[in-house]
Amino acid sequence: MQTPAALGYSVPPEFAPHRGTWLSWPHKQASWPGRFEPVPDVFVELVRHLAPHEEVHINVLDDAMEADIRRRLGRVGVPLAPVFFHRNPTNDAWCRDHGPCFVQRIVDGRAEEAIVDWGYNAWGGKYPPFDADDVVPTRIGAEFGLRVFHPGIVMEGGSIDPNGRGTLLTTESCLLHPNRNPSLSKEQIEGYLRDFLGVRKILWLGDGIEGDDTDGHVDDLTRFVDPVTVVTVVEDDPHDRNFEPLRENLDRLRTMTDQDGRPLRVVTLPMPRPMYQDDQRLPASYANFYIANGVVLLPAYDPATDGIARETLQSLFPTRRVVPINSVDLVWGLGSFHCVTQQWPALPENSR
Repeated sequence: MQTPAALGYSVPPEFAPHRGTWLSWPHKQASWPGRFEPVPDVFVELVRHLAPHEEVHINVLDDAMEADIRRRLGRVGVPLAPVFFHRNPTNDAWCRDHGPCFVQRIVDGRAEEAIVDWGYNAWGGKYPPFDADDVVPTRIGAEFGLRVFHPGIVMEGGSIDPNGRGTLLTTESCLLHPNRNPSLSKEQIEGYLRDFLGVRKILWLGDGIEGDDTDGHVDDLTRFVDPVTVVTVVEDDPHDRNFEPLRENLDRLRTMTDQDGRPLRVVTLPMPRPMYQDDQRLPASYANFYIANGVVLLPAYDPATDGIARETLQSLFPTRRVVPINSVDLVWGLGSFHCVTQQWPALPENSR
């Protein structure tokens, strides 16, 4: 099999123009024990802010779920024309990790897209079953007549962040964890990233934040906001367990360069005050924002730090409006807005 990179495909960055956003509608109450009821309305808020700017594609279980979503969206005045429903059964709502990873190429002046369907095992087999989630990308490829590549290894969308120019951020704690691909070395995993995403340089951070059940996804730590700029979360309290790993990641970033050897521009974001539910530390992080056309959806957790995070991101996204949305209920499921979204990149206009 020829790899996507050999065929000229590469992965666009999240900040590139979108055709739309994919969501998998929440239905697994066990993911939010005792607090599921408000979660669907958090998704309604996401759709409400996304629909004016791009298509929204929602994976649903059946007609009843679609009807319920339509009622919820109608109550808050969301236009339904850009909202599309797809009968793709799911086990859970974390579309970043089980959704389609789109790659693109230009052939004879025309843009083409394909899907990379990484293996998915619910973060190391933590939350079975996950068989329905694992096949979502291939089902979407079949629906839209898109070529689907199967690397044959486990990889989640939240564990990688590309800059669109050949550089990708990830973490050692996740990609090298034995519950993902125990037979693969670091060099072999880098080979898969190069072959299937068309990147040339992989930047490795260390550990993730406290309470993160994904073993350290990079989307809770550090994100590209343009090809040369990253934002990274830092903890100011030296007694907090996030202080040391986040400081180490910051130190690493300050020595890193992109695919052309240029130093990264590093901007820091605060961490909210520690959040707990039933004595469990929650992975609340401002790095878990989602970049869409015209807007950046920022999880809001703490009035003491929400404003700082919003102002920081707004300075980095002058052509988009940064919208804080309360994520206190959602993060009880151990994820936030980036974890439940997956972008569908637009094909370049000048190649059509």
